[in-house]
Amino acid sequence: MKTILKYLKPFYGRMSLGLLIKASGTLVELALPYILSHILKNVVERQDVRLIVFWGGVMIACAALACVCNICANRMAANVARNFSERIRRDLFRRTMLLSAAQTDAFTIPSLESRITTDTYNVHSFVSMMQRMGVRAPILLIGGIAITLIMDSYLALAMIAILPFIFITVYFISKKGIPLYTKVQKSVDRMIRVVREDTMGIRVIKALSKTDYEHRRYDTVNRSLVRDEKRAGITMGVVNPVMTLLMNIGIVAVVALSASRVAEHKSDPETVIAFMQYFTLISMAMMSVTRIFMMYTKSSASARRISEVIDTPEDLTVKSESEYPPSPVSAHIVFENVSFSYTGSHPNLADISFEVPPGGSLGIIGATGSGKSTLIKLLLRFYDVGAGRILINGRDIRTIPKNAFYAMFGTAMQNDFLYADTIEENIRFGRDLTSEQIVAAAKTAQADDFISSFPESYAHVLSQKGTNISGGQKQRLLIARAVAARPEILVLDDSSSALDYKTDASLRQALAEEMKGTTVITVAQRVSSVKSCSVILVLDEGRIIGQGTHEELMQSCPQYREISESQMGGAFVE
Repeated sequence: MKTILKYLKPFYGRMSLGLLIKASGTLVELALPYILSHILKNVVERQDVRLIVFWGGVMIACAALACVCNICANRMAANVARNFSERIRRDLFRRTMLLSAAQTDAFTIPSLESRITTDTYNVHSFVSMMQRMGVRAPILLIGGIAITLIMDSYLALAMIAILPFIFITVYFISKKGIPLYTKVQKSVDRMIRVVREDTMGIRVIKALSKTDYEHRRYDTVNRSLVRDEKRAGITMGVVNPVMTLLMNIGIVAVVALSASRVAEHKSDPETVIAFMQYFTLISMAMMSVTRIFMMYTKSSASARRISEVIDTPEDLTVKSESEYPPSPVSAHIVFENVSFSYTGSHPNLADISFEVPPGGSLGIIGATGSGKSTLIKLLLRFYDVGAGRILINGRDIRTIPKNAFYAMFGTAMQNDFLYADTIEENIRFGRDLTSEQIVAAAKTAQADDFISSFPESYAHVLSQKGTNISGGQKQRLLIARAVAARPEILVLDDSSSALDYKTDASLRQALAEEMKGTTVITVAQRVSSVKSCSVILVLDEGRIIGQGTHEELMQSCPQYREISESQMGGAFVE
């Protein structure tokens, strides 16, 4: 909760003023039963209409003042809670954007989505409730008890005897409820993950007739969530009934004792009426305290989940050059004995070494699971290498400031996304690019022809993830986005697999002509996509089994020659 309290600090002034206003309104409200008792005992018996009207007006004025104070305090509480949660969501989102790929994998994307939405809402609700009830309930409780002790200590003690049982019930149930709600949130994360996967892959699921399987998978996580919610609900559901039972026992005790004391002339009906009103206020205060504890139970679990993300240290920090000194090399990109493992046990890449000259081109080819995309993720520093090092312009990439580092790259990855926005804005991608630069990038990517065929041209609106255009068109837009800013290094990770051979050849020619001086890295399973590269790597199970030009590999690498002959010989295999 320390992390959450830090976000409340800027609002202490407004919160204090709001709490002061709320306290003032509650104190006025607390005086109403006492005023009523005074009217019944001292005013009514005089039968003075003017006096009755006066004291009636005092009660109405007090009630109105309490109402105004409560409305003002509630509005201030809502404003504070809204601004507070906005700051938490902002920082939580920013921290999420700074998480490394390994950290994102550890949290999982559905869990991060749940923390930004559901968990922040739970904390927001608790902060709002605490400001509205956190002062009102204790004042009503303590003030009500104090006044009733003054009015009739004997009756008050009968009521006070019930309070310890209420506090004990609330404490133990709240203590048990926090881990239960933590478990509920984890079940929500699993459900979000399943729903997210199914909605993203709905076309494939239908095409493969797997809807029944996905229904069963969803039912499994849904039942798990229901079970966890049931356990939490049963536990927390005990609070209100037990509270009501204890309060009713208190009321019965007070009523019985009141009748006895009135009969014995130790009290009077006017005092009993006021006493019962105070007992009602005290009961309301106890119910409010119960609701606060119930909300605390839920928000405490959410606050812990939020803090886990916000307090997560950045693992891919910029290192000093004294720790990783630069090397005088002529190559633009250098991999030196690079090894990496996602799990720490099985190596996904082992002893990878190669060099790419400035303005050169690197082709990477290999079977599925050979480590092609992993190599690109290391180059882009989504993960740090397990061993060895990667150099760009002679500097270890771990020593390059992140903004400067990522500004070097233009990337078109396998599973990149398109926004639900115009084609022009998807290519611009928030960068300061002119319309001429966007059109030039589209022409380089062989996308201008199909874009111009739309009636709106570059103003044509894409659906989310580009589902209203073909796979080949989507890939060309992603390539246009990558080349638009004229990056120093262009990475194309299996980004032309949906293009026909003629369009792919035109794309390669355009890149060679328009992107001179740019180092181009192409990951593909098609030999024609990498044939013209100055350096080609052939990967198999995370190791380089061939390296050189196309001609050299045809002579020295049997696997590459087999792939090339099967594809170039007419059996076009993707």
